[in-house]
Amino acid sequence: MIFGAVEFPPIENVIEWPAFFFKNSDYFAFNKIALIYFLGMAIPAVVFLLANRGDALVPRGFRTAAEGIVEFVDGQIVQAAIGPDGRKYMPLLTSLFLFIFIGNITEVIPFFQMPGNARMAGPLVLALIVYVTWISVGIKHNGLGYIKEVLVPPGVPKPLYVLVTPIEFLSNFLIRPFSHAVRLFANMLAGHILLVTFSVLCISVFSASLLFIVEPFTFAGLLAFTAFEVGVSLIQAFVFTILTAVYIGMALHPAH
Repeated sequence: MIFGAVEFPPIENVIEWPAFFFKNSDYFAFNKIALIYFLGMAIPAVVFLLANRGDALVPRGFRTAAEGIVEFVDGQIVQAAIGPDGRKYMPLLTSLFLFIFIGNITEVIPFFQMPGNARMAGPLVLALIVYVTWISVGIKHNGLGYIKEVLVPPGVPKPLYVLVTPIEFLSNFLIRPFSHAVRLFANMLAGHILLVTFSVLCISVFSASLLFIVEPFTFAGLLAFTAFEVGVSLIQAFVFTILTAVYIGMALHPAH
C-alpha cells in the first residue's frame, strides 16, 4: 500500500508468516508464531530445571532468576489477588506469566520482530484455559451451587433477577473469556503495527535525501516506542495473569 511517497507493507506481511516445516499442511504447519510459542514453553522449563540443580544456600545464576520470578508472582499477583489460599495455583500463574511475556517480548527481538500474542488464536486458547480453570475451582470448592450464586447473587430484590441473571450470565460466562483474550491480543497487535509503521517511516525518510535532516527525530521516536513496547509486553503479561488470579480468587470466595 502506498501513502504519499511512503510504501507500507500489506497487513498480511505484518501478521502472517510462512511455514518452516509441514508447509502443505493446514493443521501441522510450523511457522514463526509456532516457534515463539514453543520457546514460551521451553525457556521457562529449562530455567527452572537448571535452577533446581544443586543445593547451595546462596542462590546464584538460574536459581536467582527463578526465585526472583516466583517471589514476584507470589507477592504481586497471588497474595494481592487471592491471598494465602492461592499458593496452590502458583505453577499455573507463573507459567501463564512467563509464557505470555516471552510471547510478547519477541516483538522487539531481531529475527522474530513479531509478538506471538498478536494473533488471536494464542490469547483465545489461554483465555479458555483460564475460563475452564476458574469454573472448575468454583464448583470444586462450592459445589454446583457456585453457578447459582454467580447467576443469582444474594441480596438482590427478586423482581430484578429478570435483568440481573441474564447480565451475570453474559458478563461471566460469555463476555469474560472473550474480553480476557481480546485485551491481550489487541494491545500487542496495536503495538506491533505501530512499530512497523515507525520502522517503515525511518527507512523511507533515510532513503529520501531531502528529508534526511529529520531522520534523527524519527529514529528517536522508533527507539522510544520500542522501549515502550518492552514495558507493554511486561504489563500485558502481568494484567492477564492477575486477572486470572482475580477470577480464581472470586471462585474460591464467591461471597466476597
